[in-house]
Amino acid sequence: MSKPGPKNCLTGECNGGLECDRNSGVGVPPATVAEWTLSANPNVPDNYDVFPCRRISNNKGYPVAECAKDLGPNCPAPLKGPFDSDGFPVGCKSACFTNLDSNPQNSANCCTGSHNTPETCPASGGAFYSYFKNNCPRFYAYAYGEHSRTALFTCDSKLKADYTLIFCP
Repeated sequence: MSKPGPKNCLTGECNGGLECDRNSGVGVPPATVAEWTLSANPNVPDNYDVFPCRRISNNKGYPVAECAKDLGPNCPAPLKGPFDSDGFPVGCKSACFTNLDSNPQNSANCCTGSHNTPETCPASGGAFYSYFKNNCPRFYAYAYGEHSRTALFTCDSKLKADYTLIFCP
């Protein structure tokens, strides 16, 4: 972060304020996304996952979704940045965001166009997937990352779990 305030963040800034993009629901990449689907139906479990976040835990003993590693410093060169005033990489962008395949409307890296389903988006997650998944195996590395069985977690909704999101463990 360059200086305090919602309009001055190097990563995850919500487009100049506290309200993020109304279409995507997220801030300016590289950004952290934490997702919950909490069920009012006791027969349907709660679901939770993180994209380059730090940690979602719960008070019921279910698995922790986390990425405790700082991905910025060793990020592959094409994805590295933005950088702070000392030149230190404070983020690691996705292959989709950096437009590595030059076709965001039909991209294996973005799971768009002919790649827009779990069956047609590469199970490898696209370019540099292994960097993210090897460093942070318990978080989503791309749109359909749940095939790894280490990204989407469930918790019995009957237990009414309390969830804790930690950005900097």
